[in-house]
Amino acid sequence: MDFTPSPEQEAARELAARIFGDLSTPERLTGLDGGTDAGLWKALGDAGLAAAVEETGLLGLVLMLEEQGRTTAQVPFAASCVYGLLAVAAHGTAEQRDRLLPGLRDGSAVAAGAFPGRTGIMVSAPEGTAPEAGGGSSRAALSGVVPWVPWLRDATHVLVAVRGKVAHSLWMVRAADARCEPVELTAPWSAGRLVLDGTPAERIGGASAYEDVLAAARTAFAGLQAGVCAGSLARAVEYTNEREQFGRPLAAKQGVQLRAAEAHMDVEAMRVTAYEAAWRRDAGLDHRSHALTAAWWASEAGKRVVHTGQHLHGGLGADLDHPVHRHFLWGRQLDGYLGCGSEVLEELGELIAAGAHEGGESA
Repeated sequence: MDFTPSPEQEAARELAARIFGDLSTPERLTGLDGGTDAGLWKALGDAGLAAAVEETGLLGLVLMLEEQGRTTAQVPFAASCVYGLLAVAAHGTAEQRDRLLPGLRDGSAVAAGAFPGRTGIMVSAPEGTAPEAGGGSSRAALSGVVPWVPWLRDATHVLVAVRGKVAHSLWMVRAADARCEPVELTAPWSAGRLVLDGTPAERIGGASAYEDVLAAARTAFAGLQAGVCAGSLARAVEYTNEREQFGRPLAAKQGVQLRAAEAHMDVEAMRVTAYEAAWRRDAGLDHRSHALTAAWWASEAGKRVVHTGQHLHGGLGADLDHPVHRHFLWGRQLDGYLGCGSEVLEELGELIAAGAHEGGESA
């Protein structure tokens, strides 16, 4: 395994860092009042960063999402790249790629993912379209409700996970054909409640598409969490070095140093597990258990780090308008979105046990 970024991946990360750093400032975020930063989204599209994901792969996307997380930039970059660009590029037909990818590359189209927790998939498979039924039809009318979908209010397309008897399948829905009811989450992700009532949908990929896209999404959002936590810790380090108590910086106190060191190690664990899962997908290797490992670290360690960021700011950490509080909200939201640690760990255990029983690689 070699996680050293390629020149193309490094160039994409540097450009993302510059754009997010220049445009996603605390002052600008405050002015958005919880909405999406349309100007930043256009800048990302003009710079070709979404399109670059096809060349840099999932690892390149993880590197760019780290930079987004450092600034908690309010754009649907992770969702649109994973549920749109990467999903269609990997599993779409030639006609679907020709029709859908141009808009997803330049940002004129935005994809969201109706991928709640494994017990929360509310949409049922239409008759004759379940993946186990010989592949099923390529088009269907879907009905059902997904309680909350991040970035749904910005989406032009929604990738819907449909429950089957044996496996789940993926269907693309035009947002204009569905109903979106605004929902407020912990983090300002322009979410909505997706209501489908005989909504036309087209199949994306075969029976294996769901597991691949789900693992890619877990990896991508774990990378985003690593960036959120790195940004929170960086703010805490800056504050404790500047803030003095009894004539000495807070950072000189051993208790502060230990909390910061533990948070640093958690961030590094999140990064390396996300890198490994992304590298394996790009290399064409099974990455499901690795994606679950990355999700577990992002959930469990992510909570610890954003709480540490709050605590090391002392009284300022309780200020809802302080920039560090935004990292706290994002960290807690990502914890819930990834499934929470205990749920992820249970699924990982089941996957490992199934691999051991079958004598597969997971064992």
